[in-house]
Amino acid sequence: MSRIVLTTMGSLGDLHPYLAIALELKRRGHQAVIATHGLYGERVESLLLEFAPVRPHFEEWGDRPDVLREAMDERRGSKVVLRKLVLPYLRQSRDDLLEAARGADLIVDHVLTLTAPFVAEKLGLPRVSTTLQPLAMFSAHDPPVSPAAPWLTPLRALGPAPWRLLWKAAAVVSRPWFRELDSIRAEMGLPPERSHPMFARRSRLLHLVLFSRELAAPQPDWPESAVQPGFPIHDRGGEGQGMPLALEVFLRQGEPPLVFTLGSSAVFAAGGFYVAAAAAARKLGKRAVLLVGERALNEVPGIPPVAHAPAGERIVTIPYAPHSELMPRALANVHQGGVGTTAQAMHAGRPMLVVPFSHDQPDNADRLRRIGVARVLRRSQVSAAALARELQALLADESLARRAAEVAARMKLEPGAAGAADAIERLLASSAASASA
Repeated sequence: MSRIVLTTMGSLGDLHPYLAIALELKRRGHQAVIATHGLYGERVESLLLEFAPVRPHFEEWGDRPDVLREAMDERRGSKVVLRKLVLPYLRQSRDDLLEAARGADLIVDHVLTLTAPFVAEKLGLPRVSTTLQPLAMFSAHDPPVSPAAPWLTPLRALGPAPWRLLWKAAAVVSRPWFRELDSIRAEMGLPPERSHPMFARRSRLLHLVLFSRELAAPQPDWPESAVQPGFPIHDRGGEGQGMPLALEVFLRQGEPPLVFTLGSSAVFAAGGFYVAAAAAARKLGKRAVLLVGERALNEVPGIPPVAHAPAGERIVTIPYAPHSELMPRALANVHQGGVGTTAQAMHAGRPMLVVPFSHDQPDNADRLRRIGVARVLRRSQVSAAALARELQALLADESLARRAAEVAARMKLEPGAAGAADAIERLLASSAASASA
């Protein structure tokens, strides 16, 4: 069978979809390799997948909490990620990925693995590009809500024409940021390529759109190579474990709880979110589970860890729990709108309150609001009173709860990781037939 390298970078939301696809490919007999930050090595290998470290590694960025807090800035976060966490490490990424891809039959890449197209071209390998969130499709027909330019949102009503101009202008303005890529291509003996490495990075062979049609449907300006199988779902813990026993016991001891989570990145910039969440749950008289992150990142005074909670405790904290097992058992899910968390919350079929922080999160939140499965509260407006008010309105909205369940039922019919693996296998078969012709 084939050796397939899947390369990604970023948070767990950027890792889990590729783990899901890799596990499906492995089940079908392929050798799947995850090429990403060294921090994820044990997590990948615990799933019996091959791991290849690709720089940058988290420790190269300095103090992780400080870096992630800066990267979650509402207006500047995406620029911080690109210009501080990605672009300074292009050569190291290229070198590591070249080593990982030797002997491979195909490369699957991520929007931020900017040198992956060069590696595929140099080694003569077919490449599959991917998009995890609607914003990164850069569609003029379905434009995003942007925290960096909220004044653009009203232009959605004017149709695709102004957005075509805006996307072109954005490409022209940002293209000089990527001059180092031009030098790297020359060093590798590849012909000059002046297209934009993000706006024009989609593979002509296969572009996997790895989010549900329920979140964003296909658009006329998507590439012809686009295949949309839906969300590939994976959310095991760092050692592949499922629901912690103490949390399972808590869930069985009473009515469904409110679940509060900020994913794996915004959790580093939580501020007073979890303290306000606990106070809001008390105000409403509801049980609650607070997913507060590792290493005592967000201790909440008076709220015990679930492992040490006495019987009858109504609000507990836990570092992490698989969303696919916890969210369907929630009264409502409160989250930051990261696309990985959004996928799990949509699959859960429960009402949502979304508190977006940065990047694609405001756009995802607005889409959830527009399809009628969530309410949205701005990060700057978070308080115990505001959370309680929004949650009270959310829980009283029977039509929203009904729509959330209906959306989840339709999503369960999407093939997800299996559909992505089908498309990859079709490409491999086509490439093999072309090579033998």
